[in-house]
Amino acid sequence: MRLANILGGLAAVLLFPNLVLAAEPLPQRWVSSGGALSEWVVLLGGESKLVGVDTTSRHPASLTKLPSVGYQRQLAAEGILALRPDLLLGSEEMGPPPVLAQLAAAGVRIERLTARAELDSLQANLLRLGQLLGDEAAGQRAFADYQARLQTQQQWVEQAQRSQDAPGVLLLLGHAGGSPLVGGIDTAADWLISRAGGRNLASHSGYKALSSEALLALDPQVVVVADRALEGDAARQALLQQNPALAGTRAAREGRLLALDPTLLVGGLGPRVPDGLAMLAAGFYPASQFPTAEAKREP
Repeated sequence: MRLANILGGLAAVLLFPNLVLAAEPLPQRWVSSGGALSEWVVLLGGESKLVGVDTTSRHPASLTKLPSVGYQRQLAAEGILALRPDLLLGSEEMGPPPVLAQLAAAGVRIERLTARAELDSLQANLLRLGQLLGDEAAGQRAFADYQARLQTQQQWVEQAQRSQDAPGVLLLLGHAGGSPLVGGIDTAADWLISRAGGRNLASHSGYKALSSEALLALDPQVVVVADRALEGDAARQALLQQNPALAGTRAAREGRLLALDPTLLVGGLGPRVPDGLAMLAAGFYPASQFPTAEAKREP
């Protein structure tokens, strides 16, 4: 009889996973680590559940008023446990592992979603967040809207490329103009450049520092500046002051240095990524008029 009950329970899990999930209590006190994930929680109606966020969770501005648990890769168990969360939400970027193990041992539910810049990954993340918030349909609607916006932008890029060549681009991630890291393949930077219609000139994997000589040799037509301390023109000027070799590139000579919010590169594809893509695409193809007000060219 006992064996029959066990087998019956296993069959229910395999055949009706959503019913089993629905029986689980929904977490009510969340700590979110990873800017994109935190933004999605807010967009899906879960902001009231957040009791703490990491330092990359800066949008919307209301999140900056919540207690901070530090940088997503360098979390401390004590600060998180003090907030009495039911759930710690993050990506594979979250850590360090001993802290996560300590939190799990203390009864905190650890939910790790992917930070990969892929639409399939985003869809899975949104469906899971919808489940955790008790509104799976909201996650489905959010993904459908997101996909539609990207399709519209892709059509515009394809139209622009009929009369303009795809520019060679480098995305530099830095801090107050210091030695920047160049976004290579298999990164959110590479995904953004490609989706906005550019050619990423960096052929290495991940984010890597390149010498001034290497940057000059690549001679990008466009440089995207993602500075974690400065914004806009201040970020551009600091980059050129700290890396004078860049002044000799076509991008600098032609004034094609675009400033990008670095939080768009953290935690996977977030809600503001389509706006960032629109800005980049308008900068990559200045001779074409982007069809929405979201595409604001950088000066």
